Amino acid sequence: MTARAEIAAAQRVVVKVGSSSLTTLPGGLDETRLRALVDVLGALRAAGRQVVLVSSGAIAAGLAPLGLAGRPRDLATAQAAASVGQLRLVQTYADAFTAHDVTVGQVLLTADDLTRRSHYRNAQQTIERLLALGVLPIVNENDTVATEEIRFGDNDRLAALVAHVAMADALLLLSDVDGVYDGDPRTGPAALVDTVRGPADLAAVALGSASRNGVGTGGMATKVEAALIASAAGVPVVVTSTAQAAAALAGERVGTLFAPTGRRPSARQFWLRYASRPRGRVLLDEGAVRAVRERHASLLAAGITGVTGEFLADDPVELVGPDGEVVARGLVAYDARELPALLGRKTGDLDPEHRREVVHRDEMVLVGRATRG
Repeated sequence: MTARAEIAAAQRVVVKVGSSSLTTLPGGLDETRLRALVDVLGALRAAGRQVVLVSSGAIAAGLAPLGLAGRPRDLATAQAAASVGQLRLVQTYADAFTAHDVTVGQVLLTADDLTRRSHYRNAQQTIERLLALGVLPIVNENDTVATEEIRFGDNDRLAALVAHVAMADALLLLSDVDGVYDGDPRTGPAALVDTVRGPADLAAVALGSASRNGVGTGGMATKVEAALIASAAGVPVVVTSTAQAAAALAGERVGTLFAPTGRRPSARQFWLRYASRPRGRVLLDEGAVRAVRERHASLLAAGITGVTGEFLADDPVELVGPDGEVVARGLVAYDARELPALLGRKTGDLDPEHRREVVHRDEMVLVGRATRG
């Protein structure tokens, strides 16, 4: 089955829509375009398929009620606009989905929610339960408290994480541009990239960083990053415009397809690789790098040359080679303060309490070149 056929057959789909697809140029919520998207998703539900919607637009929806002409530059005003706009955005969705006899539920997340493994599991359980109850979850970054996304992310990376959290069969990233181009189609000749099977297929692509209307924050670069994350985890992705959403979901050749390039990892592996926030670094000698990278062996104290950061046992850390390259991420078995006394020592020379692995192979994922599960 081709990747586009997989999307057409997908029983559980995550759809992400950006602010630029939901708002007018002055910054207000465009209810006509929102309802057009809802009609597409409502038809998907009527066909028996499950949908999780990741929607930006809270800040944009709050501009008009507050009398603001454009996206605020200061954080406090942006968060105030999100507070006002989130209510209006979700209520508009709820009213529109009523016509399709679909109940929606709001799920507000921050990056911190997904970097903590217990929160990650809770989000997974909540979304799964909502879907089991026939509810269409509407996920958004909690802009009233989030600071990093409120400036840059526009929910693209969040959508890639949600695709794995929700165990989705496909991901659709929608914006005001109908795919990834090798240039800016608004300023000159540019060719649409039809299919991406890895970063090498994007070598000639210049990715912008700003959306067209000044309301959203995500550019094509964030969508490509999100698509590469999801496709590497076994999820087919299409990046296209909101106007082509129905065609993309039907498996038609529209937008840019990111074909799956890897197997779907376990929740723990995916969390470690993409969602965890390392609390420190463990520095490895060349022998340890080879053991971890080539044999996927557990990390022992004998191969460690240094420790940086403050972390506790079971925290995620980066394993770094002598050249500064991050080799792997893993859950460390010791507090940072315990490790200096163990550096470079063979397991047999340690007291029984400290003979366990520093990072067990089952609690580790390789990153960078030659990655494996």
